[in-house]
Amino acid sequence: MIATRFGTERLALLPLRVEYAETMAKVLSDPKLYTFTGGEPPTAEELSERYRRQVAGPGRPGESWLNWVISTLQDDELVGYVQATVIGDEAEIAWVLGTAWQGRGYAREAAVALVAWLEAHGAQRIVAHVHPDHTASATVAAAAGLRRTDLVEDGEYLWVR
Repeated sequence: MIATRFGTERLALLPLRVEYAETMAKVLSDPKLYTFTGGEPPTAEELSERYRRQVAGPGRPGESWLNWVISTLQDDELVGYVQATVIGDEAEIAWVLGTAWQGRGYAREAAVALVAWLEAHGAQRIVAHVHPDHTASATVAAAAGLRRTDLVEDGEYLWVR
């Protein structure tokens, strides 16, 4: 499976490129963004290296790393990302939206579109992990058609579609 460009009414989901690192470092620069996931804001150099690895892929047969940056159609501005690790017919997804763009429905819109894209490309089971206290992310997962299970892995609930 290969990430291709797709979109929604307000967003373009663009396949990840190393060239996005500098802009995305600014998008992801608010330390509050890491409250539930841990870590700290990456530098442009760290993102460049991470993006090189992500674009290269896992190098394991039957596994794909699919990564997109989220761009607004109105302003052509990068605001976050969505990603999926696909093994066989299962995809594990995640989404991150810069704090300056939260509260506008962009994460929900991008996650719903991501799930639809993955299903159209053969995914039969879609999962995500959401921290129990991350209400906004739980709302996004539910909007994307995932349901919370009682299984907790690494301190996060497993959500399944």
